[in-house]
Amino acid sequence: MTHQHNHNNKHEEHEHDHSHERHEHNNEHDDQHHSKDNALSFAFWLNLAFSIVEVIGGVLTNSTAIIADAFHDLMDAVAIGLAILLEKVSNKKRSAKFSYGYKRFSLLSALGLSIFLLAGSVTMIIAGYHSFFSEKEVHSVGMLVLGVIGLAVNGVAFLKIKNGAGLSHHGHSHAGHNHNSQSIMLHLLEDVLGWAAVLIGAVIIYFTGWNWIDGVLTIGIALYVGFNAVKNLIATVKVMLQSVPENVDVTQLTEELNQIEGVTNIHDVHIWSLDGSYNVGSVHAVTRDLAVKSVQDIMNNIMQLMQKYNIQHPTVQIEMHTNNCEFKTCFLSLCYLKF
Repeated sequence: MTHQHNHNNKHEEHEHDHSHERHEHNNEHDDQHHSKDNALSFAFWLNLAFSIVEVIGGVLTNSTAIIADAFHDLMDAVAIGLAILLEKVSNKKRSAKFSYGYKRFSLLSALGLSIFLLAGSVTMIIAGYHSFFSEKEVHSVGMLVLGVIGLAVNGVAFLKIKNGAGLSHHGHSHAGHNHNSQSIMLHLLEDVLGWAAVLIGAVIIYFTGWNWIDGVLTIGIALYVGFNAVKNLIATVKVMLQSVPENVDVTQLTEELNQIEGVTNIHDVHIWSLDGSYNVGSVHAVTRDLAVKSVQDIMNNIMQLMQKYNIQHPTVQIEMHTNNCEFKTCFLSLCYLKF
């Protein structure tokens, strides 16, 4: 009786420790989401206010590059506002209708942002092209002043989101940068680089009088933004089409799963991502005829290994070697047999 009592006490202490760890992790998770929401709100209002200032400044300085960038910043502000809304939706708990939760709603924002930026890039290229055929004097000093302000504003917004959506110390990516926040950070970084180009252009125009530099900068910024928008669009579509996440090596994972003691075959391995950071995986594992405890140990080892490979939601189906699984005709690169 004394032995049983001590065992129960140890078990309770162990459960208490795990409960305490879960509580700390949940608090940290909530703090990170709150910090990220604040960072997105800050970036939204900053971009919205500055895009209005840019339109006025672009008209006064007669700079096509600044007016084009104002449109770009306005698109960023709209996208960030949409991101805030969809980010809130994506944090809702799963329901009977959405059994995996609402995480994929954040992908809609990333998708919309990329399409908006592609449209903006085309508009900027057209505006830059027409500026070559309509000679006009660009006020380089005003352009320089706006360039300094633009660089500062977008730099602050970029750093705010980067720090507000940082990864946790435990390495869990689901509270960090998903495709939504990554897209916004990338576009704010593009703004920083764009304003750096405007600054350089303003200096060149001031000393040389080459007003055509304004059109070159406009097209250069548009091409850079468009190129990265296409990259974001492809990455987002890949997630929506349930491709294997880039940070998961399925072949290596399957090989390691096959090395687990008691496992005779691994097949029907599927890995995908809900939002680009929260990964889901399933696997069928064939074992010898073993005791229930041994099978449970094998399952625990498989789950731990899958979590090591950044799979936050693993599902394991255990089968006996005498079973005939209808999914055994999987791809050879994912199927390993031990004899």
